Amino acid sequence: MSLLPVFLNLSNERAVVIGGGAVALRRTRILLDAGLNVTVIAPEIRAELLDLPAVSEQRGYRAGDLAGARVVVAATDCPEINDAVVTEARQIGALVNHAGEADGGNLRFAATAQRAGVQVAVNTGRELPMLAQALTRRIAALLPHEAQIDGWTAAREQALLLDGPGREIAMQGLRTEIQAALGGPA
Repeated sequence: MSLLPVFLNLSNERAVVIGGGAVALRRTRILLDAGLNVTVIAPEIRAELLDLPAVSEQRGYRAGDLAGARVVVAATDCPEINDAVVTEARQIGALVNHAGEADGGNLRFAATAQRAGVQVAVNTGRELPMLAQALTRRIAALLPHEAQIDGWTAAREQALLLDGPGREIAMQGLRTEIQAALGGPA
């Protein structure tokens, strides 16, 4: 299967998480960090989930719960409920993550590394989350710090003020500096 690697701005969009356990907690944190308005629905909801700035409804899933959602997560321990959630989400055109069966939905959550505004997402394309996590830890160690990025941004802005060959020389120098800082080939 081929996946489309994208970064989406879904800030202030509605997300619904069906499930109240550990997976639902992880997915809810990711959705909240991305600025979505999250509703969690489950008969039992972990205390850590209840502490998050999400709407919590302690009850079972019902058809119609996903109305208006752009993102849906099916994260219960019941395959039949997860399948029903995925079916409804697809019917309303929402992006849906089936936490128990990656191929069941059309949305997968990548392992991510972030620092100073740089975000890198990793997906192995298989059911190997431990590989994605190991790669993410390795990548995180390479990410530049805020001061480095500020310096490179200033250098790029200065280079863009130059004309012709001066601009190209300055931009190539910046490329070389960034590659050297990250330990890659120039």
